[in-house]
Amino acid sequence: MNIGKASEASGVSSKMIRYYESIGLIEAAGRSDAGYRVYSQSEVAILRFIRRARDLNFPIERIRELLALWIDRGRASADVKRLALAHVEELEKRMRELGEIVSTLRHLAEHCHGDGRPDCPIIGSLSHDMIAEPPEPGQRRATQFSRA
Repeated sequence: MNIGKASEASGVSSKMIRYYESIGLIEAAGRSDAGYRVYSQSEVAILRFIRRARDLNFPIERIRELLALWIDRGRASADVKRLALAHVEELEKRMRELGEIVSTLRHLAEHCHGDGRPDCPIIGSLSHDMIAEPPEPGQRRATQFSRA
């Protein structure tokens, strides 16, 4: 099947299929006489595997490891479990960090008057270490700012 059909069958966009080929996550597809990519059912199965792993937020390098384990029929399930649990720990850490971010933003928003006044704790928090004043309108360049 061509890349469009493989995309439809796997749930992975054509652009991502090309990207996965370019980084070596999947092997480059065979080509038709006209030069179009041609995918087999087993290659579509690999793309589905990748799609499911991405849906679980596994990073590319972990997906590479999972694919190798999937292909290795002599693998130990303990290796797969180790990868999954390490990913769970990373996700839990990110969830804690996101919770802290939400809490901070909620606190700042609750203390912002949200009216016509220019004073705003959100902007104040973002710029608290800045030496320079904000740029004049039309001169929005981040390079104008320096840190103390």
